[in-house]
Amino acid sequence: MQHSAWHDLIKAKLPDHYFGQVKQFLKTVYSQGTVYPPEDKVFAAIQQTNLEDVKVVILGQDPYHGPNQAQGLSFSVPDKIPAPPSLQNILKELAEDIGPKPSHDLTAWADQGVLLLNACLTVPAGNANGHAGLIWEPFTDAVISVVNDLEKPVVFILWGAYARKKKALITNAHHLVLESAHPSPLSSHRGFFGSRPFSRANAFLVDNGRAPIDWLR
Repeated sequence: MQHSAWHDLIKAKLPDHYFGQVKQFLKTVYSQGTVYPPEDKVFAAIQQTNLEDVKVVILGQDPYHGPNQAQGLSFSVPDKIPAPPSLQNILKELAEDIGPKPSHDLTAWADQGVLLLNACLTVPAGNANGHAGLIWEPFTDAVISVVNDLEKPVVFILWGAYARKKKALITNAHHLVLESAHPSPLSSHRGFFGSRPFSRANAFLVDNGRAPIDWLR
C-alpha cells in the first residue's frame, strides 16, 4: 500500500502483524491463479481518493470476478467493458435522479472525493465473494472507521444487506447514512430505484458547506 494520509491512521487501528499477513496473502493468491483486480489496483480506492478529499463513501461487497472488469473501485468498470447489471441499475437511477452519465467508468467520481470501497479487496476469477472472511474485512472496517473519525461531514451510501451491516461503524452524528436495497437486478425494485442517493448526497454536502459531486462526469 502506498504511504499516504490514510496509511498511519489505518495502521493505528490494526494489529502490528496485520500488514505482513496481507503481503503474504497477496503473494500466495496471485501466484496460485487468476485474481481480480490486477495486483497493482488492489488498493486503488484509497490511492485514487485522498483522505482529506472524501465526501461520499459508496460501499461494495467485493470486486467483479470477470475478465478485465475490476479496477479496484467499487462498482466501476472500464468503458471498453460492458456495464455489469448492478452498474447498469446504478446508472439508470442516476439518470432518473440527476441525468445521464456518458461513462460507466467511475474514476471521475473517485477523483472528486467519492471513496469507492469494496469490503473485500480481491476475488478469485469466477468465484464471487471467494475471498470473503479471509483477510480484508479488518482493513476495510478500519478504512470506514478512519472516515468516520473525520470532522468534515461525509455521506455513506450503503446498498444492500451486506453494506448496511457496516452502519454500526458509522457513529459520528455529523455524517449522513443513506441506505437502500442493492442495485442488483435481484433486489433493485425493493427500494433502490427511486431512492435518489445522488441528489440527496449533494443536498447534504451543500447544506454543510461542501462542494457537490458532479455525478455526470
